Amino acid sequence: MSQTSPGDDPRIPDRLRHPVVWIAVVAVLVAILAWVVLTITGDVKEDERQDALAPFYTPPSPLPPGPPGTIIRTEPLGVTVKGGRAVRVLYRSQDALGRPTATSGMVFIPTGPVPAEGGRTVVAWAHGTVGLADQCAPSRIDAPTKNIPWVELMMARGWVVAATDYAGLGTPGTPGFLISGDEGRDVINSVRAARNLPGANASNRWVAWGHSQGGHAALASADIAASYAPELDLAAIAAAAPATDLRGLLALQWNQSAAWVIGAYVVGTWPTVYPGLDRNSLLTANGQNHWQEILGECVKGAALTAIVRQDLLGQDFFVDDPWQSPPWRRRFIQNTPQPTPRGVPLMIAQSTTDDVVLPRTTASVIDRWCRAGVGIGTLWVNDVSHITTAEVVGPSVVQWIGQRLAGEPAPNDCGAPTPVPPL
Repeated sequence: MSQTSPGDDPRIPDRLRHPVVWIAVVAVLVAILAWVVLTITGDVKEDERQDALAPFYTPPSPLPPGPPGTIIRTEPLGVTVKGGRAVRVLYRSQDALGRPTATSGMVFIPTGPVPAEGGRTVVAWAHGTVGLADQCAPSRIDAPTKNIPWVELMMARGWVVAATDYAGLGTPGTPGFLISGDEGRDVINSVRAARNLPGANASNRWVAWGHSQGGHAALASADIAASYAPELDLAAIAAAAPATDLRGLLALQWNQSAAWVIGAYVVGTWPTVYPGLDRNSLLTANGQNHWQEILGECVKGAALTAIVRQDLLGQDFFVDDPWQSPPWRRRFIQNTPQPTPRGVPLMIAQSTTDDVVLPRTTASVIDRWCRAGVGIGTLWVNDVSHITTAEVVGPSVVQWIGQRLAGEPAPNDCGAPTPVPPL
């Protein structure tokens, strides 16, 4: 009886017939199996930990009265940080329509001396995409400082670090994923919350600093800072691999594996914020059947799902570039950050090998904003992954912020060629 090899089996798609590809598929499946075993092993303990945290993240109803930034409750974060202490916070914020929300996050407070005048500068950290399930919120994970090793460098300089989770992530409600008004208000109100914490001694001077989705959030907060928080003094803005050129990112990635992750988060949240949007008009049958699964995963699990569906099975998430749909295009435009205020120093960091926020889209933003009159200092790095960009450039960002707070002139790289051409 003859045997059929994988290359001869007609049930196997053409893309999987080559022996080398078949070996790669088996390797990926083995890795997936190992990941599943490890995940299941840790699930029980993690579920117990999340159950213990749940009461803190469940806000009272109605919310306590007070302006945005009002503290609802606090507790120790439960981690050791050199040169300071870490606090878990739940505070009042607002969504894009001005409706009150309860937003969670972390505040890192130095133990060193308080400046004689004005108090401590607040650095508002806006994190990158972590997933939309409650357990993915940075303040709820087991090692909340692992991905922000530069936080101790900031505390050593006497700065308070306020790190929002964003409303609906870790707390009840729909996250405003890439919704500029929601994210920008959460970032600004984290500064207000830090100023309301006893012992923080936080001043009204603040810096916006974010990565990826958080770069989008930091730039969105700068858009509204003058009108929404006139009592605060925005001193500088830093963004690493910011998800800013939504048009360019859609054009290049609507039919790539990233669409299964970022696309699922967008179609899973935006129709709630904008009831007129029809997600099914954008999605393939596979996309319609599986987007909800991704919403329950943190970003690493979602990325693994994306690789299997797009790269191994050849399943597209979107039927076409969502920009081609006028109702969706209008919302993408609405949530694309605009050039930052003139006179506020801006730094943009980007890896030339980033395969999520593509470097040519960041080069396009730099080109357009420079032509709009914004001065931009840039930091380009090589051979750095998207997920580690903020960790790698963090010490340089700390130094750059320190120079701005000391009153040193901000570098302006407008006019200099970017290492990759604009899109």
